[in-house]
Amino acid sequence: MDSAARESDPLLPSYAPAPEISQHDHHHHSQEINYGTYIDPTSTGGTPAPEQWNNRHDYPKNGGLEAGEDEEEPSRTVENTMARVFRGLFTIIFFGLVVAFVVSFLNTRNREDDPPWHDQDPHQEPQPERTIEERAGAVLSSTPLIDGHNDLAIFIRSEYKNNITNARFAREFEKGGMPLHVDLPRLRSGKVGGAFWSAFVLCPANASYDMTDSNYATAVSRTTEQIDLLRRLQEEYSSDFITTSNKVSGKESEEMLLKWRSSSRRPMFGQLSIEGLHQVPPTAPMSTLRHYFGLGVRMATLTWNCHNPFADASLVWNDFSAPMKVVNGVFRPKEGAVTHRGRQVLQEMNRLGMIIDISHTSYWTQKAVLSEDEHGKRITRAPVVFSHSSAYSICPHPRNVRDDILDLIPGSNSLVMVNFSPDFVSCVPASGEGIDASEPHFSLPEFFEKNNTLHQVARHITYMGQRIGYDYVGLGSDFDGMGEPPKGLEGVDKFPDLVAELLRMGVSDEDAGKVVGGNLLRVWRDVEDVSAKMKDEGIEPGLDDASGY
Repeated sequence: MDSAARESDPLLPSYAPAPEISQHDHHHHSQEINYGTYIDPTSTGGTPAPEQWNNRHDYPKNGGLEAGEDEEEPSRTVENTMARVFRGLFTIIFFGLVVAFVVSFLNTRNREDDPPWHDQDPHQEPQPERTIEERAGAVLSSTPLIDGHNDLAIFIRSEYKNNITNARFAREFEKGGMPLHVDLPRLRSGKVGGAFWSAFVLCPANASYDMTDSNYATAVSRTTEQIDLLRRLQEEYSSDFITTSNKVSGKESEEMLLKWRSSSRRPMFGQLSIEGLHQVPPTAPMSTLRHYFGLGVRMATLTWNCHNPFADASLVWNDFSAPMKVVNGVFRPKEGAVTHRGRQVLQEMNRLGMIIDISHTSYWTQKAVLSEDEHGKRITRAPVVFSHSSAYSICPHPRNVRDDILDLIPGSNSLVMVNFSPDFVSCVPASGEGIDASEPHFSLPEFFEKNNTLHQVARHITYMGQRIGYDYVGLGSDFDGMGEPPKGLEGVDKFPDLVAELLRMGVSDEDAGKVVGGNLLRVWRDVEDVSAKMKDEGIEPGLDDASGY
C-alpha cells in the first residue's frame, strides 16, 4: 500500500485522537463522537440563558382593570378583609406542614439507603475535584493491576542465560536499565500489582505434524527450566513477590489479595503460566499439568503458534526461517478444533483450578470452547480468558478476537485481556501481490506505524467495553515478548498513563478498576469455585496412557 493511500487509517475513530498521534488533521471531526468521548462537565453546551420573567408576562398597566370598570369601594367591611387574611394564613400553614413532612420522609429514606461511608460531618468542607492522574493513582491503589501475560522469563533466558545471581542482572533488575520493558524500579513506578508470569518456550520444529513425545521433549525440558527460573527469581526477591502455595485454607486468589492489601510495600502476585500445550508431553498431559500446578502454574494457553494433540492454533510456524501461515478451517475435521483428548485435558484443568487461556487458538477452537451444545453445556465448566489478544474489528489480525467471539464472552463470564504488541494493536488488511481479495482474512495484515500508540491500545479496550461490557475486559501486555512497544507504553512504568487515558475517554473509575485487575480476580475465583465443586462431586484426576515401562 503506497504512502498516499495510507496517510490515514480507515479504522481510526471519527473524533480526534490523543496528542501522541501527530501529523494528522482531525479538527474537522471535533463534533463527531465515538468510542468513549470525554465530556467536559464544566461545559454548558451552548444552552441559552433563561428568559427574564418580565419578558414572559405582559401585565396591564393599570393594575389589571379593564377600561370602563369601576374601582372597588375602599369601604370594604373589616370582616371580609379578615376572612381573606385567615384563609391565606391557613393555606400557607397547611402547605408548609405538608412540605416539611415530605422532606423529613425523604431524608429518612435516604439515610437508610446510604452506605455507612455516606455518614459524613455536615460541616465538612467539600473536597476539591481530583485530576485525571490522581484518579488513575487511586484506581491502582485500590485494585491490584494484574497483567494477564508478561514474558520477563524468556527475555532473561535470552539476555542473561537464566543466571540471576550475576552482578549485571542484579544491578539492572534492581536499579533499573534492563534492555526491554521490565525491571523492579519500573514495576514499582507503574504500580504493577502482579502478573501471570509466562514460562514460555517455542514450539518444536514441525510440532503441528510430528506430535510425538520425542519431538516435544525439548519443549517440556525447557519449560521446566523456565518454571525453575521464575521460582528462583521470586525467592531471591521474596519481599517483592507473593508466591503461590498449595497450602491455603481458602481460595488462593483471595489470600494473595489479602497479602497485597495488608502490606505497605504492595508485593506483586507471582502466579505462573505456560503458553501452549506443546509444553506438555502428548502422552502425559494430565500428570504434567498436575506437576506444573504444584510448581505454581495457574494458567495454561491451549496453543502457541502450532497445532498440538489437543487444540488448533490460529497461526502455524513450522519452519522458523519462513513466515507464519494463517490457519484456514479446522486442522483435523474428524476430531474438531478441540480434540477428544483436548476436552479431557480441559476437564482436568477445571478440576485442578487452572485457568484455561484461548489466546493464540484458532477461530474454531474459540468457538468450540465458548459455545453451548444442544443441552446448554460448554466443554469447560469454568470461565476462560484470552490472556493477551485485542479487537479484530480495530486491527484485523488472526491473533485478535472477532466480534461474534466477543459476543460469547459474557455468557460464560469469561474475559479478554488486551494485548499491547504493535502487530495486534495497529494494522490494516493486507494488500499487494499474492493476496486473495476474496479471502483477505487468511493473510497476515500490514502493520500501520502511525497508530502504534497508547491511545490505540485504549481504543481496543473501550471498543470491547462498549460492545460486551467492562466486566469482561482486562490487560495482557505481552511486555518483554514484543518488539518496539506502542508510543507511550514503552514499559511497565506506563500503566498509570494508560489508566489515565481510559478515564479521559469516559471510562468510569469503577470500570477502570475492573479492567486493571478486578475482572481477572473474579475469573480466578470462579475457576477456584468450579475446582472445589468438582472435587466435592468426587470427580477423579485424569489419567495418562500408562502403557510401557
